[in-house]
Amino acid sequence: MDADIDERRSRRSRRTPRERGERDATGLPWRSTSLIAVAVVVGTGFAARNQFDREALDAAGRGLLLLGAVLLLFRHRRPVAVVFAVAAVTLGYLAAGYPYGPVFVLVAVACFAAVVHGHRTAAWWAVGLLWAGHLLLAHWLHRWLPPAGDGAAPWGQELPAAAVAVAVLAASEAVRGRREQGAQRRAERVAAERRRADAERLRIARELHDVLAHSISVINVQAGVGLALLDSDPEQARSALTTIKAASKEALGEVRQVLDTLRAPGDAPRTPAPGLAHLPELVEQAAAAGLAVTVSTSGTPDVLPPGADLAAFRILQEALTNVVRHSGSRTARIQIQHGSGRLDLTVDDDGPATGTEAGGSGNGLAGMRERAGALGGSIEAGARPSGGFRVRAVLPLRSEATP
Repeated sequence: MDADIDERRSRRSRRTPRERGERDATGLPWRSTSLIAVAVVVGTGFAARNQFDREALDAAGRGLLLLGAVLLLFRHRRPVAVVFAVAAVTLGYLAAGYPYGPVFVLVAVACFAAVVHGHRTAAWWAVGLLWAGHLLLAHWLHRWLPPAGDGAAPWGQELPAAAVAVAVLAASEAVRGRREQGAQRRAERVAAERRRADAERLRIARELHDVLAHSISVINVQAGVGLALLDSDPEQARSALTTIKAASKEALGEVRQVLDTLRAPGDAPRTPAPGLAHLPELVEQAAAAGLAVTVSTSGTPDVLPPGADLAAFRILQEALTNVVRHSGSRTARIQIQHGSGRLDLTVDDDGPATGTEAGGSGNGLAGMRERAGALGGSIEAGARPSGGFRVRAVLPLRSEATP
């Protein structure tokens, strides 16, 4: 549906303002064609006053001029047929001995339309046949055609005529080239907008996955604890329900923050995005799910760019969520190493893997790799030689304003 709308908009944008304003409900360029017809008929009438050696412009001659103009009504629908038909009408007009003049404007407009619509070969053929026909009429067949007693035309007039024809075709090619470049730029803008929209949808999907996966994992574990202890230890069950309430409230807040960016794109978020400053809260949530987490930091902490700060938090969040879901270990270790222009994150657990269905989407590791890759970093995830599982992320700390 969106692609169809974009295509219709693209087609409308490729039409020139003149084309958009000159066509009525029939889709034919009545306005411009009427102006051309009037200009050709009136202009030929003035030109005929000084051409005493040609036939007088009578009703038949004006009819041929009007016929050529009427054919131009269909120059956008049938450009090839129109350019050949107009060339034939013009050649018939010249064969009848009528005065030279703006009649060649009809051919120029038809050729322009054919070239602009991508039929340059047809336009060149039509002009070439018209020029060849004119040579036959002016230099060999003139003695059998009106006006009576007409002599051969001078050869010197043929070169300027050919130059004008080539100039018309060259101008048509130039306009066509500009239109194609404009259409290409518009197509590139549409493609870029689609890529940005896809990237934004991916970002939002990743955010929602990370928020919901962690919070629902905590809720799932605590719900199991609450159900198991509901009769034997009501106080512990109440504590589990309290944790569920807190986790769900926090999840709703983060989901609302993500959805607010959809409702009002471009507006500043109402709450700051989470970062490593929120790591103690993440550790508390993991503890509420029964996972003891230790955090060690080395190196000199730098002020992290917002994108890297958010990515680091989400990677740690997803790694801890995977431990809660898939590991039999109830402990995890986070190591944060600040280096020169980079941040190393390591999350270890001692395993073993539970092998049970955790109810996840299976996109956690893929999401972490996408976050790290977006910053030019990398993710390594796999079993440790001594047992358990390790997730290691390396994030460059380039400024987000740096190209």
